[in-house]
Amino acid sequence: MREVAVLGATGSIGASALDVIARHPDRFVATVLSADVRVDELIALCIRFRPRHAVIAQQAHYPALRDGLASAGLATQAHGGTEALAALAASDACDTVIAAIVGAAGMESTLAAARAGKRLLLANKESVVLAGALLMRTCKDNGAEIIPIDSEHNAIFQCLHGQRADPSRVSKLILTASGGPFLNRSRAELARVTAEQACDHPNWKMGRKISVDSATLMNKGLEVIEARWLFGVPPERIDVLVHPQSIVHSMVEHVDGSVIAQLGQPDMRTTLACALAWPERVASGVAPPDLGAIGALTFQHPDRDTFACLDLAYAALATGGTASATLNAANEVAVAAFLDGRIGFLDIPAVIAETLESAETLPADSIEHLLAADAAARRHAGSQLAHRAGACA
Repeated sequence: MREVAVLGATGSIGASALDVIARHPDRFVATVLSADVRVDELIALCIRFRPRHAVIAQQAHYPALRDGLASAGLATQAHGGTEALAALAASDACDTVIAAIVGAAGMESTLAAARAGKRLLLANKESVVLAGALLMRTCKDNGAEIIPIDSEHNAIFQCLHGQRADPSRVSKLILTASGGPFLNRSRAELARVTAEQACDHPNWKMGRKISVDSATLMNKGLEVIEARWLFGVPPERIDVLVHPQSIVHSMVEHVDGSVIAQLGQPDMRTTLACALAWPERVASGVAPPDLGAIGALTFQHPDRDTFACLDLAYAALATGGTASATLNAANEVAVAAFLDGRIGFLDIPAVIAETLESAETLPADSIEHLLAADAAARRHAGSQLAHRAGACA
C-alpha cells in the first residue's frame, strides 16, 4: 500500500492522480492533500478521500480550512503555509509525493521530499529547471527516486526502462510537442491572439499558465532543460519534433539507428498509473489509442523563428549557472501579464530575452543563489511590463 501525498490536489494533475488512486484502493491511499487557495475544493476532496492531513499553502486561508474540516466532521488535520507543506512532504505521513504545484512555488516541497528519500512523482518541471543539478544530487545522496509524470519525460523514462540514458547506447532524446493552438501561424497572426485563444489547447486540458507555455513552445523549452537533468543528456542531443496528434509522447534514438517510442492517449492518468505502480502496471482508466481510426501520425520541425521561446531555453542551458532560473522567472512574469491582458503574446519572448541578456549569472550551487536569481529576474521582467502595456489592445 503506497501512502501518497498529492501536492496540488485541486489542479488538473491532482484530479487525474486522485482518479487513479480511487481505482486501486488496495494499492494506493491519499494521506496528504494540498492546495494553494482553493479551500472549498480542498475540503470537498478531503470529504471524499479522507486524508490524514490537508494543507493550504496560503496561510491566510488556514482558518477556513480548519473550520471547514471540523464542520464536515473529518479527522483530517489542517495545516497552513509553505513550511507545513514541505514538512509533510518529508514526513512519515507519505512514502510517495506527487509534486504537481505549478511554478517556482513547488520547489521547496519537492526538495524536501527528495531530502527525505521519497518516491517523487514529478510534474513540477520548474523545480528541475531552477535547481536541476541540486535536485538530482539531493536525490542521489538521499536515495530518493524520481519518476517524471509529464507525458514526454514519462515516455522517455519508459523507453529507457527507468534508467539514466547511457551515452554509449543512446544518441538522442526526441521530445514531441503538439504545437499548441497556434501551430503554423505567422508572427503577424500571433500579434493579435488573445489569452482565451492561447488557453484553448487542441488536445490537452491544462491550467492557464501551462496552456500559454504550450502555445509559445516555452513548455517544450522547459522540458528540454528538464530532460537534460533527469536523463543526463547534453542539450545538443535533445531534439524537439512537433506532433499534432499527441499520440507519440516522446522517443529515444539509439546508436544503432533504432528509435523507440511510447504511444498513448493524451491523458495524464496513463503516466500517473505508470509512476504510482512502477515497475508494475495497473489500469489507469484510459483506453489505448485506436491507431486504425487515427490513420496518420505526422511530425515536423518546430518553427523556431516564430516561436522563439524554445531557443531561449537552449540559450539558458548553454549559459549555465542560474540562467535557467532567470528564464523560468521571467517567463512566469510575462505569462501572468499576458493572461491579465497587460502585454501581447509576442511580448512574452521579448520580455524573457531582455531579462536573460541583462541578468547576472551565478553558480547554481545553492538554493540561495537560485532564489536570488529568481527574485532578480522577476524584478527586471516586471519593470519591462509598463513599457509594453497596451500592446495587446
